[in-house]
Amino acid sequence: MGLPSGTFSENYGQDMAIVRTRAQWALLLAFLVLLFTCPLFLNDRMLTIMTITGITIISVHGLSILSGYCEQISLGHVAFMAVGAYTSAVLCARLGWPFWIALPCAALAAGLVGTIFGLPSLRVKGLYLIVATVAAYFIIIWVVIQLRDVTGGADGMPVPRPEIGSFVLKSKSSWYYLVITIACVATFLAQNLVRTRVGRAFIAIRDNELAAEVMGVNLWAYKLLAFFIGCVYAGVAGALVVHYYAFASPTQFPFFDSVWYLGMLIVGGMGSTTGAIFGAISLRLLDEVVTIVGPILSAVVAPQAAASLALMSRGVVIILFLIFEPRGLAHRWESIKAYYRLWPFSH
Repeated sequence: MGLPSGTFSENYGQDMAIVRTRAQWALLLAFLVLLFTCPLFLNDRMLTIMTITGITIISVHGLSILSGYCEQISLGHVAFMAVGAYTSAVLCARLGWPFWIALPCAALAAGLVGTIFGLPSLRVKGLYLIVATVAAYFIIIWVVIQLRDVTGGADGMPVPRPEIGSFVLKSKSSWYYLVITIACVATFLAQNLVRTRVGRAFIAIRDNELAAEVMGVNLWAYKLLAFFIGCVYAGVAGALVVHYYAFASPTQFPFFDSVWYLGMLIVGGMGSTTGAIFGAISLRLLDEVVTIVGPILSAVVAPQAAASLALMSRGVVIILFLIFEPRGLAHRWESIKAYYRLWPFSH
């Protein structure tokens, strides 16, 4: 299943493999070579875009596991990014810890806080769970602002750059390599997680909680585990954000980013690792197109309309996908691959 015509799996291991043919291996290796040689031929602006997109992909992977696979819809995802960001910032700036130790601590802290705020999912779901995660966002940001002596409050705090020995990661290319490497590892782990027993339990909960419980799935444990794993990804992304900008501030984590992350899943495709990547890249590219078109549009129509173009374009794209392609770009991509695999019998 999922192989080109005339190609068959001979054992269970081959059937479960992610990369299954020599052609797929060749394409994957070529893509990785291209990805890691980008700093050789791209300018700093393009590297910045790709670095920010990579951080976004890491965060959206976490939301995909939580909302796409386990259907625990969260609008407080950015708050858990803030938890990871400030954990790493405080450990590095106040206590002098190295970034490489602070990063896993940030992921763990975000996961634990996410588990605490995931407790309402045991009793409520749907709209009520969404409201609970919105409340989590405002509570966490309020705590960050109130702890002025630790976090710098609303003024923020400087954050040191990561170091490898005497080498400080401050160039665009060095940050690109760091973020892309972590994004590739995060994608690999996310893709493999959903193929395990845990991933199958998440999908069972998403499809029908009652049926999952009848089959022996522990709803209490797996819902909290989904919150923990999803927030671990958010914590890593948040830590990368503040170290990339060398500054931590509550304004780096606006509430509407949680809405846009959910929109990325809608555009890319809910319940798909590939969809998280497609969605993050698509809306980030849309932002860049708006940046180019905005000044041109302001000269033709009212400047106010051009200023709100970014919000309008994102909203319009999400609405169009909800109406015409509710399964997202990942479904369209699978359709294209199925056409190729079944050719010449694709009709």
